[in-house]
Amino acid sequence: MRRDVFSQEHELFRDQFRRFADREIVPRIDDWNARGMSDRESWRKMGEAGFLGAHAPAEYGGGGADFLYDAIVMEEMSLLRAHGLMMSLHSDICMPYLVHYGSEAQKKKYLPGAISGETILGIAMTEPGTGSDLANVQTRARRDGDQWVLDGSKIFISNGQIGDLFVVVAKSDPKANPPHKGMSLFLVEAGTPGFTKGRKLDKLGLRGQDTSELAFEECRIPADNLLGREGEGFRMLMEQLQQERLCIAVASMASCRRALDDTIRYVKERRAFGKSIAAFQNTQFKLVELAAQVEIGQVFVDRLLASHVRGDEIVSEVSMAKFWTTDLQKRLTAECLQLHGGYGFMTEYPISQDYADAAVQSIYAGTNEIMKVIVAKRMGLA
Repeated sequence: MRRDVFSQEHELFRDQFRRFADREIVPRIDDWNARGMSDRESWRKMGEAGFLGAHAPAEYGGGGADFLYDAIVMEEMSLLRAHGLMMSLHSDICMPYLVHYGSEAQKKKYLPGAISGETILGIAMTEPGTGSDLANVQTRARRDGDQWVLDGSKIFISNGQIGDLFVVVAKSDPKANPPHKGMSLFLVEAGTPGFTKGRKLDKLGLRGQDTSELAFEECRIPADNLLGREGEGFRMLMEQLQQERLCIAVASMASCRRALDDTIRYVKERRAFGKSIAAFQNTQFKLVELAAQVEIGQVFVDRLLASHVRGDEIVSEVSMAKFWTTDLQKRLTAECLQLHGGYGFMTEYPISQDYADAAVQSIYAGTNEIMKVIVAKRMGLA
């Protein structure tokens, strides 16, 4: 399909990334999936080639380009099923907190390493008892002279093992009313005394990407590691969630296209009852319906990409896109697996990986049910 959101310069960048990925990413994917983690050398190579922080300011080593360049890398990584290296989490979810809210000293200290791939980023929001209920975060941060002291635990943290620097969500004023007014963000480096990386969690899908528990026990950090202003953490999180949810939609649509293309190729080759599976009308109707939905979803996501680059406020729309595209991804991979028959259940066929990987899409970055609550409120329904 023609995608007007990308210029000729964008597509040249896409070609450049594809050549890089064929050489540096594809040979490593199986190893990431087997180990349950990416490798630091790949992060450094991504940085050296300019594929981390393409949207970050040039004065700190970034590309100074528009967000569409990062979106291209997201799409291409999803098409390769290279989920182990969480570039979008690093560049487009975590890095913007430093860019938008970091002090000049924080930016100079951390952004160059993040852009070069030397410093891998993560964000520690979710807790064992909170899930999508961010206002109920239990991790505490208390001021003690020229330090902050953090106590609490986090779970389901992407890049939890390999990460070097984490944006940590904590309550700096537990008595604040409403509760979200007491939330602040802090920068915590791996290796800080009192900060422990717990077990690497064993997941259904996204096997190559490490997800971990984190713990903070009398974890002391400099007062200067407060990110932005005290008590404004919830506001900062809400401001950045528009881009995070758009990232999910971008990746979901790319994954849908890959699964659909692979299935079309499979049904043309696979024979049953003396003819290809593609010759059966049921197969044709299923795939045509899915192809139509992928086209519709891609047009919607591309429109939101253009709006986001313009700086439009599209919270409702990206919330819709997040639940619609991820629901489509789950439904599409299930239908495509069915068309593979018994072979779809075998791990040697990529559709089985697609099916497992799709499961979490409707859960993280805010569950799809929460997305509907957000949209309903903005429609004046709640």
